[in-house]
Amino acid sequence: LRLLLLGATAIEDKLQQGVPETIAILTLANIKIWVLTGDKQETAVNIGYSCKMLTDDMTEVFVVTGHTVLEVREELRKAREKMMDASRSVGNGFSYQEKVSSSKLTSVLEAIAGEYALVINGHSLAHALEADMEVEFLETACACKAVICCRVTPLQKAQVVELVKKYKKAVTLAIGDGANDVSMIKTAHIGVGISGQEGIQAVLASDYSFSQFKFLQRLLLVHGRWSYLRMCKFLCYFFYKNFAFTMVHFWFGFFCGFSAQTVYDQYFITLYNIVYTSLPVLAMGVFDQDVPEQRSMEYPKLYEPGQLNLLFNKREFFICIAQGIYTSVLMFFIPYGVFADGLKSRVEPALRDVVELGTIGLDTGFWTAINHFFIWGSLAAYFAILFTMHSDGLFQMFPNQFRFVGNAQNTLAQPTVWLTIALTTVVCIVPVVAFRFLKLDLKPELSDTVRARKQKTQHRCMRRVGRAGSRRSGYAFSHQEGFGELIMSGKNMRLSSLAGPVGGAECGLRFGGVWTCSVTKKTKKKKILFPVPGVVGR
Repeated sequence: LRLLLLGATAIEDKLQQGVPETIAILTLANIKIWVLTGDKQETAVNIGYSCKMLTDDMTEVFVVTGHTVLEVREELRKAREKMMDASRSVGNGFSYQEKVSSSKLTSVLEAIAGEYALVINGHSLAHALEADMEVEFLETACACKAVICCRVTPLQKAQVVELVKKYKKAVTLAIGDGANDVSMIKTAHIGVGISGQEGIQAVLASDYSFSQFKFLQRLLLVHGRWSYLRMCKFLCYFFYKNFAFTMVHFWFGFFCGFSAQTVYDQYFITLYNIVYTSLPVLAMGVFDQDVPEQRSMEYPKLYEPGQLNLLFNKREFFICIAQGIYTSVLMFFIPYGVFADGLKSRVEPALRDVVELGTIGLDTGFWTAINHFFIWGSLAAYFAILFTMHSDGLFQMFPNQFRFVGNAQNTLAQPTVWLTIALTTVVCIVPVVAFRFLKLDLKPELSDTVRARKQKTQHRCMRRVGRAGSRRSGYAFSHQEGFGELIMSGKNMRLSSLAGPVGGAECGLRFGGVWTCSVTKKTKKKKILFPVPGVVGR
């Protein structure tokens, strides 16, 4: 059979721009990166070196190529022994048996001295993913800085991701650009698809999609970190305000015989979470940020609090509860001690709105026009609804529902009411402000240090600009000694007369050096640069 080759087509498969830099920055953010590819081993290793996952400075790169279960197990065991021996040689005093006995699935990465990499092909990976060997493979892989699995099938990609999800308390993210990555993307907690030249199957199966791999850096370090920060603040504030709202009824029960009588009127209870306190916390949960996006990209370590659950955990939850209980005690007993003649029922709602809106103002780290509008608008909406419910118009339309005509106007017209509101607000907020200032001074977080460094830089730049503006005017003349003496001496005229028929621009270029040298010799102490005729910008 004789065939005639008419042509061939191919898809260029190469690294995109910014891949090495993105991987390096994500590594600094304590993010483990594993490469699962269908390429052959030589290609996968070259890709690892090109994207700087593998470097010549690494202690050793382990290559697992066993074809049987015993060979793969032996190669993994030798890799662990070499890492343990290297750790003992540097004086770590670490024992692998001790590590496994304390926690069977604990990563040994922290106890390993040096940087290692693991390269395993598809045949060996099939044996390593068996039930009796998957834990050994996972511990060996987690002890390495870089892991490359080559010649793997789409099913094996999903199995590796599932293995990490099963034994590690970590959030997995899978990113791919082809149809063979769909199973891996669906298995991971977060799936990211790259819209490239290999179709849109990965994009359709993913949670997020973009066109280049380098955008993953911004997705994680900026938007991912901001999303975690906003959600934590959102939850903390909601727990705080609901405990502060509910516990007031508990304290009131001691004075009403636990008769289920409420402190607030039914309309305030209905509108509390719907109108008065919903929009400010919503704006904080959408727009808040601790540091700008440029700083988030410059300091990848800012990503670590989210990995360690530092912003919302059991400790932060109980702190929110304690703050809510403390606020409820003050908001009930201070007005109760000041007013004993029945005015407390009208002071409590206004006091609650002021205190809780002031608290959310302290929690807001990035102010926008929408934040101001929602906070001040919620406060204005409370007083507008309050005066409307106690107006003559509603009483005439619904005399059985709105019987307290003019109650709000008479109550808020007394100076004692406003002094009580101010006193309670200060007593509730000042301890929180003092605690945060002490924490900022004694034990600042990385985000606090980055913000302080940014403010110092801006202040230094403003001071530098201010000094320059105070010494120099806005007019276009020199502030140094001019060339009046040179012009009056006529030397420049003699230089131009020597030019002869040469053009002006060429003359300036030719004799500019002589003129400059003569002036430089004349002014020995200072070297003065000035525009040479015919040479723009010199």
